[in-house]
Amino acid sequence: MFKPQAVSFARSMRGFPVAVTARIRSVALTGCLALGFSLISLGGTQAAPIKWAAQNDILTLDPHSQNHATTNNVVGHAYEGLVRYDKQYNIEPSLATSWQALNPTTWRFNLRRDVKFHDGAAFTADDVVFSFDRIRQPQGTMQIYVAGVKEIRKIDDHTIDMILDKPNPVLLNSLVTFLIMDRDWAVKNKSEKVQDYKAKEDTFASRNTNGTGPYIIKEWAPDQRIVMTANRNWWGKLDGNVTEVIYTPIKADATRVAALLAGDVDLVTDLPTQDVSKLRSNANLFVLDGPEVRTIFIGLDQGSDELKYGQKGANPFKDVRVRRALSMAVDRPAIQRTIMRNLSLPAAILVAPGVNGHSAELDKVGPANIEGAKRLLAEAGYPNGFEFTLDCPNNRYVNDEEVCQAIVGMWAKVGVKTRLNAMPFGPFIAKIQNFDSSAYLLGWGVATYDALYSLQSLVRTRTSGADGNFNLSKVSNAKVDALVESMKTEMDKAKRDALIREALTITRDDALYIPLHHQMRPWAMKKSVSIAHNSNDAPKMYYATVK
Repeated sequence: MFKPQAVSFARSMRGFPVAVTARIRSVALTGCLALGFSLISLGGTQAAPIKWAAQNDILTLDPHSQNHATTNNVVGHAYEGLVRYDKQYNIEPSLATSWQALNPTTWRFNLRRDVKFHDGAAFTADDVVFSFDRIRQPQGTMQIYVAGVKEIRKIDDHTIDMILDKPNPVLLNSLVTFLIMDRDWAVKNKSEKVQDYKAKEDTFASRNTNGTGPYIIKEWAPDQRIVMTANRNWWGKLDGNVTEVIYTPIKADATRVAALLAGDVDLVTDLPTQDVSKLRSNANLFVLDGPEVRTIFIGLDQGSDELKYGQKGANPFKDVRVRRALSMAVDRPAIQRTIMRNLSLPAAILVAPGVNGHSAELDKVGPANIEGAKRLLAEAGYPNGFEFTLDCPNNRYVNDEEVCQAIVGMWAKVGVKTRLNAMPFGPFIAKIQNFDSSAYLLGWGVATYDALYSLQSLVRTRTSGADGNFNLSKVSNAKVDALVESMKTEMDKAKRDALIREALTITRDDALYIPLHHQMRPWAMKKSVSIAHNSNDAPKMYYATVK
């Protein structure tokens, strides 16, 4: 297993974003205990509520539907995995208390006893087996977290064996986001199947939760608030004193900052870059810096014979010279300086510092080369450029729409006419998951802190399961596919890192994607609040304290 490499990087950098989107109606969450909130004593500290705001909403409450950072983080307060990360990104026990490799392809997990779901039902091995079968269903996007696992066998109520196809060097890191559902609750509520989000399906499990985790989600009013209360029957112990969480998605930057300055919220994890200096100088606030292992990039449809949203004729994105030209035309340092206010790192590769496999040498970014880009376009048969539409979220990543606007202007300098189609993240992600896009901006955080996660999801040819499950650009490169297959099972770290390096180099040099920057995202809070920064931009409320 590879230990995440984010710790030393976290000491030298800053932090960043998450999240997303909308639904149509307010729902009062059932399947939870209707526990009242009162002041209690936790570790000598009086219990307290916290009001947390960020840019956007979650997508769903189904823990196996959407591989989306904000959704995973919020839902992960109610549901738990077999293991989890501690504050230093080390693997520690969660619903499994211990584990051992019986042989290279069989791992035995001893499950925690006397754990209850929020409705009082007992947690057993049957729930793990059920959740494994459920998360692999093709309509969800979470298969990456059990990739390479062939079977989970129940040994007894509190013991399972995990059977792998081949040895897996990142198994435990992946299992952090394999969240466990109550089998009987899912069956009772007709939620055995994962919600099909891209088809706009609505299910009981997409609107309600019943986990084993430290918080109970009592209410989700889409685009308005999420209310969580501490699970008094949790097997663990809160590291902080927060027993009620009110999360408010606030899209408008000015409104979000104003809410913090007015004291209406206690914590903001989506800071507008232009306001960070002002917030740092405010005597009543504290700005917590740390890294985010998220890369923002452009994806181009390379599989269609003709662009759906572009000029008629052969698809220009199939030509590597066109893709390289578009990448060369992007002035990444200018975006860093003027739009991101230096709260980003210009990117040449698809993984950020802090991810195993990242290389500063590979990630060097040069200035924009307008004349070189024009020459490549002319060689490819587009001396006068061409036209297409760029789809862009406008409430998901730091300054996402502004970044897209800047890129449109940069491409115009080489004769490429781009129509910007900006929209909220909810309809945006459904659109691109339905392959209804010719080009799009997306961000990718690395939950496992290993480059395989990005290469397997984004670059590997789309087949089934986790292979290419977010390859929405129809990228297909036989050499990269072979390298990904090898790195899935290579246990020698030096050999495996060499495989990752080669795959990242091909992805960069063939412009299979156009990386823009690695995000940075500080958090701002009242001085009465303390919380551990998380480089996946996923604040854990069980680590928070409010004085």
